[in-house]
Amino acid sequence: MSNRLASATSPYLLQHADNPVDWWEWGDDAFAEARRRDVPLFISVGYSACHWCHVMAHESFEDEAIADYLRENFVSVKVDREERPDVDAVYMTATQALTGHGGWPMTVFVTPDGEPFYAGTYFPPTPHHNLPSFGQLIEAVHGTWTADPERVREAAGRITSSLAERQMAVDDAEMSTAAVTDAVKAGVDSLASSYDYVRGGFGGAPKFPPSMVLEFLLRAHALSGDPRARAMVEGTCAAMARGGMYDQLAGGFARYSVDADWVVPHFEKMLYDNALLLRVYAHWWRATGDPLAARIVEETAGFLLSDMRSAEGGFISALDADTEGVEGKAYAWTPQQLIEVLGDSDGQWAAALFEVTESGTFEHGLSVLQLRTDPQDVDRWLLVRDRLLQARANRVQPGRDDKIVAAWNGLAIAALAEAGALFERPEWITAAVESAQLLVSVHMTPQGRLRRVSRDGAVGVHAGVLDDHACVAEAFDVLYQVTGEPFWLERAEGLLEIILEHFGLDDTGGFFDTADDAEQLVLRPRDPSDNASPSGWSAAASALLMHAALTDDRRYREAAEASLAPLVSLGARHARFAGWGMATAVAWLDGPREVAILTPDPASSLPTPDPASSLPTPDPASSLYRAALLSSAPGLVIVRGVVGSAQPLLADRTVIDGVATAYLCRHFVCDAPTTSPTDLARTLNSRTP
Repeated sequence: MSNRLASATSPYLLQHADNPVDWWEWGDDAFAEARRRDVPLFISVGYSACHWCHVMAHESFEDEAIADYLRENFVSVKVDREERPDVDAVYMTATQALTGHGGWPMTVFVTPDGEPFYAGTYFPPTPHHNLPSFGQLIEAVHGTWTADPERVREAAGRITSSLAERQMAVDDAEMSTAAVTDAVKAGVDSLASSYDYVRGGFGGAPKFPPSMVLEFLLRAHALSGDPRARAMVEGTCAAMARGGMYDQLAGGFARYSVDADWVVPHFEKMLYDNALLLRVYAHWWRATGDPLAARIVEETAGFLLSDMRSAEGGFISALDADTEGVEGKAYAWTPQQLIEVLGDSDGQWAAALFEVTESGTFEHGLSVLQLRTDPQDVDRWLLVRDRLLQARANRVQPGRDDKIVAAWNGLAIAALAEAGALFERPEWITAAVESAQLLVSVHMTPQGRLRRVSRDGAVGVHAGVLDDHACVAEAFDVLYQVTGEPFWLERAEGLLEIILEHFGLDDTGGFFDTADDAEQLVLRPRDPSDNASPSGWSAAASALLMHAALTDDRRYREAAEASLAPLVSLGARHARFAGWGMATAVAWLDGPREVAILTPDPASSLPTPDPASSLPTPDPASSLYRAALLSSAPGLVIVRGVVGSAQPLLADRTVIDGVATAYLCRHFVCDAPTTSPTDLARTLNSRTP
């Protein structure tokens, strides 16, 4: 029989709808039931693509005896961390404080008032590696509660108070040019000290894609010319793209590498990783022209459009790590399997190319495909890749978490729009626009606020958190620059007004993750540090600074500066956890720079073709735009339009000699206009703010 989760919209909760556990969804009803029975709540937090969540579900939550014990002594609550990042943030803070580490599945026991008193992550079905079994754990927790519930409540209260005090402790930095410049250098120094100069990436195993840190390093190199910053980007991007964490057949990145060499991935593919990495590789290509970067951009954008789009035009959350309960089953190969698909000659060639060995690089004699060097015979490579993709498509495919998360779609919109402009791929821009239209039509309330998730075109009930509003605001501002449609600028401004009104700015110069009128948890989560994606705080600072550059509205710049100060302080000491904030700080140092490109009018913006030439005459407006677009100036914004436009960067400006003209500005104070793409590029590539 199905439990209460059968009516959930979350794919993760629906995976547990047939468990014998008497699950409740998070909400007032569950807490009311705990108070009525005077029992603690067992809160299990995970997500659809989580391998160990599936393992614990199979080992413990499908066990009738475990289910009976939980039903009798607890109120059991299942939470999708991607649907309720606020709940996850509160109890992950507790888990990390109590155990020194975190992860999913997250296992938390709380009082009927929601205060945590015991926490952990995965627990096995039998005692293992100094962990009690899950059955032993729940018996011990029940015994402690029944022996002295008031003592447990007092301890839970102390834990909660301590967490609240720790959460509010945030250091500020001086927002002067000299102080921020010093902090940026300190951040690069910190990263250089933990960089793996042999394998790329930072630290040891496991290695996660440091997307936001790479964006910071690209901007730091563009501003200062520090060769270490560029070397760390190139080494890491190349290593990730060559290893098993990147899908060498279909494109797209897995969540992380379990080893230090980027060979064996944790196979789940997340939207936020691929969106962030698409943007990084596009910017790496822009800075260097590296052909590997170009290939990864093409393939990752193709993966997003082919494998992660929903029927409604948005982008789904994830592809599972598991197939038929086995992690990586859809992706790994033996040499014999390659020969069966390709024949003896091509099969052996492919095994050598992909480093597929008899002993295997993964498990059970299987290997994950790597591409450490580019094949010399490109035609043969393309044919082999296509045949292997066709064969892989005949395998059982990983499950899809097909919910649409607003924040992650914001990341995908910005990445696809920027990459589409850089690579002149209008279909990528169209996909970004369609996702943005879905967010406006489905996720946006009549008051202009965002809901967190939708599925099958139906919006969920959960209010959007800070990163939803911030990531989508920046995405809309990027779309405004790429499409020239003022609609997106206006929608971005509406979201930023909501951020300023409901999420901060408090006396310490930062933002809360939840709105002031959202559901009140035992803590109001507030975290400046980036995790797998930008923190809501750093995303808000970035969006505010970009919008200020587009509108010259001092309120947005002042709000960005106030929120940046703690991020700069954090980044100077712990840059691995503040990449997005530090990238924004570099943009702040650079101005950011603003480019306005004007044409006389739509009819005269193109020159008259030369009848003696068989080649089309270059469009001067497009040439200026391309020169600006290819600049790596940190935080650069670009707006195009005709003379007489009321758009902020374009208003009250004119053209020179009746041809397309570019203005390069900081804070809307502009250099002398130019009609020369070469001059514009030279000025933009200057590192002098």
